[in-house]
Amino acid sequence: MDKITFLPRLQRERDKFELLLNRVGFTRQLTMVGVLGRLSIKDMLADILTREQFIADRLSEILHGDTYSPCASHTMLENFQNKYGYPDYESPLLDKEKTNHLVIYKHKNIGLDDIIEQELAAYANILASFQKLTHDQCLDHDLFHRIAEHTYKSYRRTSVEINRWLKSIAAESK
Repeated sequence: MDKITFLPRLQRERDKFELLLNRVGFTRQLTMVGVLGRLSIKDMLADILTREQFIADRLSEILHGDTYSPCASHTMLENFQNKYGYPDYESPLLDKEKTNHLVIYKHKNIGLDDIIEQELAAYANILASFQKLTHDQCLDHDLFHRIAEHTYKSYRRTSVEINRWLKSIAAESK
């Protein structure tokens, strides 16, 4: 993988996700619970936001020469979340694909527009940092895989749930 190949892939995946969100449309639907259990699309966007913020912060650390090590204990995990406001998504102690309910709870009283604004800023930070990194830095830090894990793989998982929900709504209205 190289940056020239990865960046368009990331943007294509992002575009597909945004098209799906636009298709859902009305704010009322974005905040309706039941997409995945008691979660709304807004809740799922909060999860994506924190995953993107996680990798944006790790990219910034790489650019500044800082070292990140995944949390190896539950105490470290708790301290990490208290410091950053999101979990250490690369810790082997966490299920990487599972929605973190502490994140959802933290964002419950934040408006949809604010979550979207923060998520767009986190994504922009990922792109800006990624473009500043050298190819060797990307390889040394396994960034093609890590960025994909925290961006478009999350979009795909969320899209599956949203599409499933949309189909169930369509079936109920018949």
